[in-house]
Amino acid sequence: MSNERAPRLFIVDDDPGVLEVVSRFGRSAGYQVFTFLNPTQALNEIAVRPPDAALVDLRMPSIGGIPVLREIKRRAPTCEVILMTGYGTIETAMEAVKLGAADYLRKPLDFQRVTELLSGIRDEVLRNRKVAAIEGDLIKHLQFQGMIGRTSQMLELFRLIRRIAPHFTTALITGETGTGKELVARALHALGARRERPFIPVNCSAIVETLFESELFGHTKGAFTGATDSRPGLFERANGGVIFLDEIGELPLAAQSKFLRVLEDGIITKVGASETHKVDVRLVAATNRVLEREVQEGRFRADLYYRLHVVGLHVPALRERRDDIPLLARGFVDEYNRQFGKTLRGLTPEAEQMLTAYDWPGNVRELRNVLERACMLADSEFVDRKDLVLTSGLAPLDDATAVTRSVRPIQEIERAEIVRALDETAGNKKEAARRLGISRRALYRRLEKFGLAPAGALVS
Repeated sequence: MSNERAPRLFIVDDDPGVLEVVSRFGRSAGYQVFTFLNPTQALNEIAVRPPDAALVDLRMPSIGGIPVLREIKRRAPTCEVILMTGYGTIETAMEAVKLGAADYLRKPLDFQRVTELLSGIRDEVLRNRKVAAIEGDLIKHLQFQGMIGRTSQMLELFRLIRRIAPHFTTALITGETGTGKELVARALHALGARRERPFIPVNCSAIVETLFESELFGHTKGAFTGATDSRPGLFERANGGVIFLDEIGELPLAAQSKFLRVLEDGIITKVGASETHKVDVRLVAATNRVLEREVQEGRFRADLYYRLHVVGLHVPALRERRDDIPLLARGFVDEYNRQFGKTLRGLTPEAEQMLTAYDWPGNVRELRNVLERACMLADSEFVDRKDLVLTSGLAPLDDATAVTRSVRPIQEIERAEIVRALDETAGNKKEAARRLGISRRALYRRLEKFGLAPAGALVS
């Protein structure tokens, strides 16, 4: 192993002899071992040292193994819990696995099986850490001017930005709200010839309609009530650089004609002035509207649209590039680690699947907000699905959609319990059914299901 800490193993049993024996196997498998006679102490310790694995006795005087399992999974979702018992029924085994147990072992323990389970969980923990480290390095290589992407849509967008940035005079960026259109605009500025000159962002939807001309082109003293002095507009402030007009579709028609003149000849007129001024700006506009439709419906000037759309860049919605979601999420985790002083390694597979399955109506901005909250709440090494709160379109993972884990399937455990009961009773089905806590007819149905008895053999 590296200098990283060894995985942590909690062993919870009211029998000191079991604790001593199992702890030896745990240390041999490469774990830091913590033993507890009292399950309450183990649960309290989770806040200080979240475990990676836990072996928990099913029957203890204070709290039963099933409630302890449920609480461990709530407090440390990535912990793999193995239940141990000498008294269990097949229903108890099924309940344990459905609640998230990695396995269910009967006493006296099969220590070869214990070793196999602990070794498998240890390898998975170390593999997840390695994957998290690799993803962190990968993000550095896949980052482009503050954007992260490896899908074909994003790689093509990055390629276009590189080609266009040194030469554009006007560019139109389209995409849904929250996709990152301003990042594209800033990339065009950063990679262009005017990178040392001003970049002036303007949110057109935030400007009161009556003040559009004043904000964009400036005004003279006394031009209107409240104009106590002359003021330069945003185009003057951007002179020599780049102006970014976000939500250009919000420009009122009256301002569009004057705006078109600026694009065509670089001339502005302040509100209240008769003289004109020449400005030299490169313009990037962005919109979440379909401007062709706005033109058809008379809300946007056709000549202005064609003048803006010399170069077009489209930012895809997040649901259209789902393969980027895990990397974006990991990038935000790293960002909030620095901001909150945390050491989160990434996301659990279940959390990643939840994020990837969600449709993200708010796109990357919504993903960022979700991860900010999750990183504040997370209290283990990885952000888990319990830390995620999405606004819509999300259902908890069920058995059909759950991520495949490196544990035995329920059917395999059920079959093993039946075979063991039959072996212990020398094939006496009545006694085996009693030990399993099911009726003899139910046992026969399971024997048929698992191919352990001829079809139709319902009496014996």
